[in-house]
Amino acid sequence: MSKRTPLSVRARVIIASALSLTLVGTGGAAWALDRFVIEHVEIGDVSAYEAENSTVSAAASAGGVTTENSYTSDQASVTISTVVTGSGDDTVTYYVADVTLNDATALRSAFAHDEFGENIVEKTSAIAEDNGAVFAINGDYYGFRDTGIEIRNGVIYRDDGARDGLAFYTDGTVKVYDETKTTAQRLLDDGVWNTLSFGPALVEDGEVVDGIEDAEVDTNIGNHSIQGDQPRTAVGVIDDDHLVFVVVDGRDTGYSTGVTLTELAGIMTSLGATTAYNLDGGGSSTMYFDGEVVNRPSNGGERGTSDILYLAG
Repeated sequence: MSKRTPLSVRARVIIASALSLTLVGTGGAAWALDRFVIEHVEIGDVSAYEAENSTVSAAASAGGVTTENSYTSDQASVTISTVVTGSGDDTVTYYVADVTLNDATALRSAFAHDEFGENIVEKTSAIAEDNGAVFAINGDYYGFRDTGIEIRNGVIYRDDGARDGLAFYTDGTVKVYDETKTTAQRLLDDGVWNTLSFGPALVEDGEVVDGIEDAEVDTNIGNHSIQGDQPRTAVGVIDDDHLVFVVVDGRDTGYSTGVTLTELAGIMTSLGATTAYNLDGGGSSTMYFDGEVVNRPSNGGERGTSDILYLAG
C-alpha cells in the first residue's frame, strides 16, 4: 500500500514544469518525470490484445452487519454487506462482497482506459462502467511498478517475478505463489486465469501469516510503508469458486479509523477465508456495486487506479 496520489492532467503539467526547472541538467528531472508522471502505454487496445492472445474461453465479528444488496446471474452471485465494529474513535467500517462463481472466468480484470502500461489511471467506477461491471474492486495498481507477473483474463502482460503473487485458476482454485520461482507461461499452461502482484499474503491454510506487519510491497520510492491503521482492500478464498472481497474504510475518525494488516487478516479469517491476500489500499480502496461506489474512499472521493477485478452484469 502506498500514500501516493494519482495526478490529474493539470497537476502533472505543473509538477513536470517544476521538476524540469528545479532539476534540469542533473538527470534527476528526466528520471522523476519518466518514473512517476509520464504515461507509458505498452498496449494501446487491451480488448483487442486479449481477443488475439487469449487461449482460454471466457465463459462477521462483533458489531452491526447490514445486508445492502445482492445480484445473481448464470455465472455468479454476489451479496454486499456493511459491517461496523467498535465505537467512537475506534470505529471501523468495512464492506464485504460474498461472491460465488458458477464459472471461474466470470471474475475478470480490466485496465484503466483499456490500456496497459505505467502511470495510466482511471477511477474504479469509471473502469467498471466502461466494462459493464455490476461489481468491482480496485486491483493491485500494477502500473505503479514495472515488475511482477501479470496475467489477466488468460493473457500474459508482464513476466518479471519479484514478490508473492496471487493466482486465480480456471478450475476455481486460488493460490498464493512465489513469482520468482515460476514464469508467466508456466502459470498460463497450468490454467491460471488472473494473477495479482501486490501482497503480502494475509492468511494461508486458515492461519494468519506471521510477520505481515513488517512486510514491504516494494523498495522503490514512495511505496515502503503499508503498516498502521489504513484503508485496505483484500480478497479471500473460502472454497473453490467461493470468494470474499473486503474493503475497509479509514482515515476518518468516528466513522472508520482503518485497520492494520493483522487486523485485516483477522477480518478475513472471521469471514471463513482460508487464504487471503492484501491488495492496494489507502486512497485506492474502492468497492463498486450496481452503478455506485459502496464505500467512502479516504481521499474524499475516488482515487484513480490502474486496474480492477470485476463481475460483468
